[in-house]
Amino acid sequence: MVDLALLQSVSYIAGALGVCVAAVYYVYNMGATRKTQELALKAQQQNLETRQAQLFMQVFNRYDTEFWKQWLQGMSREYKDYDEWNRDRSDQNLSAARLNVTTYMMGIGTLVKRGLLSSDIVADLMGGPVIMWWQKFFDYYREYRVRANYPGYVEDLEYLYDELMKLHSAGYSPKWSLAEVGRGSQGDGD
Repeated sequence: MVDLALLQSVSYIAGALGVCVAAVYYVYNMGATRKTQELALKAQQQNLETRQAQLFMQVFNRYDTEFWKQWLQGMSREYKDYDEWNRDRSDQNLSAARLNVTTYMMGIGTLVKRGLLSSDIVADLMGGPVIMWWQKFFDYYREYRVRANYPGYVEDLEYLYDELMKLHSAGYSPKWSLAEVGRGSQGDGD
């Protein structure tokens, strides 16, 4: 006859072996799941970067010859004070050019603020023109905020400027002149 104690011992050993196999399987399965999650997260990050690049390229398509004409038209004007800057709003071509460039940059600022575009990408491709534009007009924008009782006016452009400046050393201030771009005298309204 089979010894009952031996049978019970074999039964305990089989149960313990089953628990060990289950534990090994669980550990292996957790490792595989973690690896799958890491790969999925990496793919998701790559997808996000690709979508950001696609979005920026759509936005960047407006960064064309017409944009540069309007940017130069705005940058070529010199103003003594806010009132002189504000009077230029009566020149529909100049006003439209300034507004178009400002609105475009505000839109990019909104996309950066909402995390849809990286400030690094914007800095690489158009950081200098944004910084120069803001540095030229920020006093007028701030005065307009007060006089028009519009405290949020161009706030996303200011946000973009601040984010771009974080990527540069203190005191960074790119300069340009019409002579450098071969465009005649300042203020000619081209």
